[in-house]
Amino acid sequence: MSALKARLQADLKEAMKAKETFKRDVIRFVMSAIKQIEVDERKELSDADIEAILTKQVKQRQDAIEQFKSGGREDLVEQNEKEIAILKNYLPEPMSEEEVRETLKTIIAETGAEGMKDMGKVMGAAKAKIGSRAEGRLINQIAKELLS
Repeated sequence: MSALKARLQADLKEAMKAKETFKRDVIRFVMSAIKQIEVDERKELSDADIEAILTKQVKQRQDAIEQFKSGGREDLVEQNEKEIAILKNYLPEPMSEEEVRETLKTIIAETGAEGMKDMGKVMGAAKAKIGSRAEGRLINQIAKELLS
């Protein structure tokens, strides 16, 4: 079992004992998403896979917040913000834009990328090295800047 999954399970038990229903429900939702993928793909998920699920969950809630704000549903905005706060506890500290830039410069030097034709090679290496510590959109934007 991955360390992140074990931590989620331990926190779930702790939330249940402390009768923290909101936290319990958020963790249960994530655990069910993890279980669903494990069953569908018939494999044990790694920490990186679980981080990707958590990142996706955060993104979905951020998108929902945008919708709820435009619809004037402040109660749901607040609920989703609380859920995001809980989920972010399980994600690694995000990289700053400057850290992403430096990492990409290193990757470009290592791969010998010379232009936009090597974008795929750079993005593949960047996803492996950076993972869920930065948004794909930011990585893509900086990589385009550096390669052009």
